[in-house]
Amino acid sequence: MDRWNVASDLTEIAQRQPHTPAVIQPLGPDSWGRLRLVQYTFRQLNEVSDDFACRLRDAGISRGTRSVLMVPPGLDFFALTFALLKMGAVPVMIDPGMGVQQLGKCLAEAEPEAFIGVPKAHWARRIFGWGRQSIRTTVAVGQPGWGTTLTLARLPRSWRCRERPPRDVPAADVGEYELAAILFTSGSTGPAKGVAYTHGIFRRQLDAVRETFGIEPGERDLATFPLFALFGPALGMTAIIPRMDPTRPARVDPEHILELVAQFGVTNMFGSPALLNRVGHFGFTGSLDSIRRVVSAGAPVSAKVIERFARFLLKGTQIFTPYGATEALPVAVIGSDEILGETRHLTDQGRGVCVGRPVKNLDVRIIPISDGPIPVWDEGQVLPVGEIGEIVVRGPWVTASYYNRPEATALAKIRCADGRFFHRMGDVGYFDEQGRLWFCGRKSQRVITAHGTLFTIPCEAIFNAHPAVARSALVGVDGHPVVCIEREPGYSISDASLRRELLDLAGRYPHTAQIRTFLFRPSLPVDIRHNSKIFREQLAVWATRRLR
Repeated sequence: MDRWNVASDLTEIAQRQPHTPAVIQPLGPDSWGRLRLVQYTFRQLNEVSDDFACRLRDAGISRGTRSVLMVPPGLDFFALTFALLKMGAVPVMIDPGMGVQQLGKCLAEAEPEAFIGVPKAHWARRIFGWGRQSIRTTVAVGQPGWGTTLTLARLPRSWRCRERPPRDVPAADVGEYELAAILFTSGSTGPAKGVAYTHGIFRRQLDAVRETFGIEPGERDLATFPLFALFGPALGMTAIIPRMDPTRPARVDPEHILELVAQFGVTNMFGSPALLNRVGHFGFTGSLDSIRRVVSAGAPVSAKVIERFARFLLKGTQIFTPYGATEALPVAVIGSDEILGETRHLTDQGRGVCVGRPVKNLDVRIIPISDGPIPVWDEGQVLPVGEIGEIVVRGPWVTASYYNRPEATALAKIRCADGRFFHRMGDVGYFDEQGRLWFCGRKSQRVITAHGTLFTIPCEAIFNAHPAVARSALVGVDGHPVVCIEREPGYSISDASLRRELLDLAGRYPHTAQIRTFLFRPSLPVDIRHNSKIFREQLAVWATRRLR
């Protein structure tokens, strides 16, 4: 392959389909209730990213410059991301919803040399001292910032009026192993870590997403998650950015989502389980007949959520629930037909959540569970079909390291004799006889008792099947299993009665028979990124206080 920079795809698409919208951003209704829009065609997105690249270069940002990008989803976010990739600069992506303290640690670890953000982000940078030792260039987006080097307040008049030709910026001729971006994990199951993405990984990941889901140029993507949204224009899709807080998908306006699907003929939709659940509960009686596929990731998606949303779709349209992580995505994939027709019944019996078959060109294995480092790969350690162990993966788009985290890298990677490596997903699961991978929870969240080890997903599924339970979480308190319950809204049953029924459910299955303690909460704490991963570590502390 002679071209690793994925930003070069944008230039090619701009030449092939210049007038096709690349990004559409609704601004809200006008006085007549009609949706006001701003947009870039592929030609415009390419030219604006060229212009931004030139202006960023003039401000001191160059190839290899680590550049924090704190801009809300929208036209500027897309143009700036492609501008940085074209230059060969290194975008640093951190979820601002993770909290000030965690965010500050991530910035200190990434040692950024440039900070690009809206004025609010610059205000926080100055107040909390983010990157004080490393940042040399500061760029305000939208309006002048507080003591910034450059302001990208608006496009220059020369670009808008074409008084002179736009400045063309060819994508940098980068190498396969050259650092392309640092993407931080959500920190939902441990400290957030910066995953080092090379240009080769981006390229192969893009190809894997295209092939796995059969995405074609000209499709329209409803982009409800910023990082996944960037795949859209790179694959020739139009990205439609809904009016929503991406850190609060469970609070999205269902009517707005449905309106966008209908108005733009959306063919591809990415939504976290929380977003699908929110929209699925809406009293919509029509059909989303333009949608070809729905992709939902970030946490296991319950069959109830899938079934609720699937009623909006045409028969045969799949809701895909790919399994993966920031370090390796996608790993495996399964569609809603197989889930609703077969695997959901096994999930309800405590078999785990089926995440499907490994995607093409990826090697997935199960090894014995270990909390310490595994320096060298041993083929003889691979577990047989049906046995629960730690999930490890090897493949072309599996990342090789964490940025500035040698200890975390050593703990997460297993070196092979041929120079390649396996990445430890931090999850436990097993393969069935049909070659499907089953997810049983996070390794760090397993509960070790005197009677054996309990895994979160198989245990929680037993209680989640109760109609009064919205979701549950298994935690350990002094070596004893405890299940925290979030009740389904509107279901009327007393705590005492529900506790008796849950105890009866627990006694029906060997792996939950030892669970005798249930605690009720109005809601369970979840991650900021997908609003779906449960913070079981926090619940364990809370449960310990309650029981003591």
